[in-house]
Amino acid sequence: MTAMIRKPTVAGSFYPGSARELAAMIETMVDDGAAKAHVFGLVSPHAGIIYSGAVAGAVISRIRITDTVIIMGPNHTGLGKPFAIMTSGTWETPLGNVDIDGALASKLLAGSSYLAEDYDAHLREHSIEVQLPFLQHFKKDVKIVPIVLSHAGGEVYKEIGQEIAEVLAGLGREVVILASSDMTHYEPRKEAERKDNSAIGAILDLDEDALLDRIAAENITMCGYGPVAALISAAKAMGAQKAELVKYQTSGETSGDYSSVVGYAGLIIPRPVMSPLVKLAHEAIRDYIVEGRVVLPPEPLTPEMQEKAGVFVSIHENGELRGCIGTFEPARRNVAEEIIVNGISAATRDPRFSPIEEHELNKLEISVDVLTEPEAISGSEQLDPKKYGAIVQRGARRGLLLPDLEGVDTAEEQIDICRRKADISPNEKVQLFRFEVKRYH
Repeated sequence: MTAMIRKPTVAGSFYPGSARELAAMIETMVDDGAAKAHVFGLVSPHAGIIYSGAVAGAVISRIRITDTVIIMGPNHTGLGKPFAIMTSGTWETPLGNVDIDGALASKLLAGSSYLAEDYDAHLREHSIEVQLPFLQHFKKDVKIVPIVLSHAGGEVYKEIGQEIAEVLAGLGREVVILASSDMTHYEPRKEAERKDNSAIGAILDLDEDALLDRIAAENITMCGYGPVAALISAAKAMGAQKAELVKYQTSGETSGDYSSVVGYAGLIIPRPVMSPLVKLAHEAIRDYIVEGRVVLPPEPLTPEMQEKAGVFVSIHENGELRGCIGTFEPARRNVAEEIIVNGISAATRDPRFSPIEEHELNKLEISVDVLTEPEAISGSEQLDPKKYGAIVQRGARRGLLLPDLEGVDTAEEQIDICRRKADISPNEKVQLFRFEVKRYH
């Protein structure tokens, strides 16, 4: 079967049809030296690039482009199915071809309650096409998953986003989601800026409900509100905490006509900066649950991973403890090996909880505590539950409690919990130890 080739539909109008002219124009709009952030996704405009290219170039310059980018755009033409995905083929641009990531696209289709395979919706839709030359400038071999979303209720967009997040959680690699949208259309600049600031505020708050409510209440003619709502929903499901406005301007800055402008906003949703130790715990848990394999320590080891120490891996889901397993003292060659083994055990062998399942992976919050060597103490007065963890020991029975835990405010409470963990009665004499931890998030 011949692969489907989607020909460019706005080359020569929205952007130059000549590869040389297009590449030269893109060069003036991007910042190759900008610091690149790991992001869940971004919002980028899609008008003729003479008008919106400065914003698209600025925001795409700020991201680390992953091997595959999911691009969601609105349906301006009315063609095709309402929620349309292409799972195979190639998109042609003057700068070369961009292949569809068929494996990921097929997973997204299978995991969605709404997406349907459809080419017609993409045939003349420009909102995805206009993003491609900017992506190609930074990553010539980038692959895409193109998705067009038509008008629907907010719950539909939210569910589409959440289902995308569920697929990406089990993927084992980062994928950026790009929501393609312009802002207010054809209003005086002051009015456009007022409305756009309202919509941008909701995006910065990662509040898709507020975004859709404001669009309806204030008659904001933002064409890609559906893709943006789905992006916010997906990003929050994957742990996003904030968004950042990179650049905003209107068509008036190019045309000089401020009586009737279109607004353009570029925003990113950054991934939280994760410690390499916590990243290793995530990878160990994901690979074991999804693929049944134990990951190897990374090479080279970071300085923190090279140490020998006791390590606890704690897992929370929706603010509640979901698993916690660790070693009091070094049991393996280095901290990296402790993290791998204890992370898998915390996820699958904590007797207090059922094993974590694949659908939970994108909801987990993981911390890694690296312990100092325990120090013998003479009494509870040498404990501080915010600073020190405690170990209570009688013979072979030992109970440990990490420091700085919510609801544990006194040394007496620490000791009591440790006794109960080790099945040591209140009247039995014990040895006390304290230790400190370095906690990684």
